[in-house]
Amino acid sequence: MFTEKTVKELAQLLGEKLTNAGLVATTAESCTGGGVAYAITEISGSSLWFDRSFITYSNGAKSQMLDVDPSLISEFGAVSKEVVNAMAIGAVKNSDADIAVAISGIAGPGGGTEEKPVGTVCIAWYNAHSGHKAESYLFVGDRSEVRTQAIRLALLGLIDNIESHF
Repeated sequence: MFTEKTVKELAQLLGEKLTNAGLVATTAESCTGGGVAYAITEISGSSLWFDRSFITYSNGAKSQMLDVDPSLISEFGAVSKEVVNAMAIGAVKNSDADIAVAISGIAGPGGGTEEKPVGTVCIAWYNAHSGHKAESYLFVGDRSEVRTQAIRLALLGLIDNIESHF
């Protein structure tokens, strides 16, 4: 189980990395409902390196706010690497940020399928200067645990993006 302290420490480290790199971040969140943005804004001074968050829980919001093509959602589903990639790119395009993380998943307890069971979460990271990366995960635990694991990995991926530029 990941504690809030661990998430807060990651958010603090992210802020230091973004500041040193001269980058600004944004988030596009579905199943985490703004959890990554909450962790980031718990850090004093985060307004210097965090622009905004898009909470796009519905498919319509993903299209309206992040310019995700509805045909991507129809073809691959909202919980897919293709859709989170489009969400991350759309978040940067529709903000004053350089770097984004996007998350979509099935936190449970319902909503899973055989192909995409509860705990399936897709996360994408996009850096306007160095490209993107998307991964699919299967987390174990209840709704809160799945969401916390996704938040933690989202922050870790942003830090990795800055350090390695993918």
